[in-house]
Amino acid sequence: MNVMIYNKYKTLLQGLDVEIMKTLEGVYNVDELIDTFANFYFDKMILDITAIRDYQNTDNLQKLAMNLNMENVILLLEDNPETDSKEYVSKLISLGIYNFTKNVDGINYLLVHPHTYKDVVNIHNLSELEAAGASANIQDTVSSVAAAPITSTTTGNRLKIIGFKNATMHAGATSLIYMLMKTLRESRKVAALELNKVDFLYFNEPDMTSTTEQDIYKEIMRRNDHDIIFIDLNECEDLDICTDVFYLIEPSTIMINRMLKRNKDILNILKPFRIILNKSLLDKQDIATFEYETKLKVVHSIPPLDDRREEIKEIREFVGKLGI
Repeated sequence: MNVMIYNKYKTLLQGLDVEIMKTLEGVYNVDELIDTFANFYFDKMILDITAIRDYQNTDNLQKLAMNLNMENVILLLEDNPETDSKEYVSKLISLGIYNFTKNVDGINYLLVHPHTYKDVVNIHNLSELEAAGASANIQDTVSSVAAAPITSTTTGNRLKIIGFKNATMHAGATSLIYMLMKTLRESRKVAALELNKVDFLYFNEPDMTSTTEQDIYKEIMRRNDHDIIFIDLNECEDLDICTDVFYLIEPSTIMINRMLKRNKDILNILKPFRIILNKSLLDKQDIATFEYETKLKVVHSIPPLDDRREEIKEIREFVGKLGI
C-alpha cells in the first residue's frame, strides 16, 4: 500500500487512482517526516515537495535521502523558477533522488516504472545540457527521461570504459583487471568497477570498487575525470555501459567443454565480440586451430601470470594491444 503527503498540490494528488493507506496534509520539517516514516512500511510514497519545509535548501532533501529509501519515493516538484532549474534537478540526482516529476502522468508512470540513475544520467550532466542549448524549464525533460548509455559526450571525450566478461568459468577477469590497474596507474588515472560481486575487496585497492547494475552509471559519472575505467561485468548483459568489451576464454579442454555444456549456442553468441585467451598455454599454431574450429577471432593470448609481480611484461604487451 502507498502513502501520500501533500500541501499545495492536494487537489491534483487526490485525483490519482491509487490505493492509499496513510495521508498527511500540511508542511512538515524533514525530521518529522523521518520520525513518521523511517520505520513505516509502504510500497510507494507520493510526496508533494511543497509539504517539506524549506525544500529549496537541498540539504534538507539530503537528510531525507539519508533516512528513507528514495527508490520508493515519487517527488512531485513545484512549478517555480527556483526548483524548475537544471541545477536543482541535478542536485536531486546527486542525492540519489531519481523519481521526480511535475504532473500526474509522470506519477502514474513512475509508480510502474521507477527510475534508476541510468534513466536520468542524460539530465545530470549540466555541461552537456548547456552545450545542447537545453531549456531551463525541465517539464519536457523530466516527462521524457529515458535510459541513455554512457558515451564520450556524457563522460568526457578521453574516458575509455573497458569491460571484461568471462566466457568460460573462472577465466580470470578479476585478476586481469587488477594487473592492468597496477601496470597503468603510474601513467594514467585509472579505476576499476565490478558488478554484483565483492571479489575486489580482497585486493585492498582503493580504486577498485564493487557496485551493482543499478548504481553503475552513478559510479562511472563520479569518475568522469579518469582516463580509463575497467569493469568486471560478471553476469551483466548491459554491454552499452562500455566503450569496449572483451570476452575471456580459458582454452583448456575442460573449460571449453563446460562452456559448451552450459550453452550449446555460445560460439555463435561470441562471434561478434573480441576474444582474449587468458591463462592460455597455446602456441601460435594452436591459436590458429582454435580460431578455425570455433570461428572466433582471438585478439590476444595471455599466459598464466603471477599477479604479485610489480612489472609484468605480458600485461604491458596487452596494454599495447588495447591501444592505451
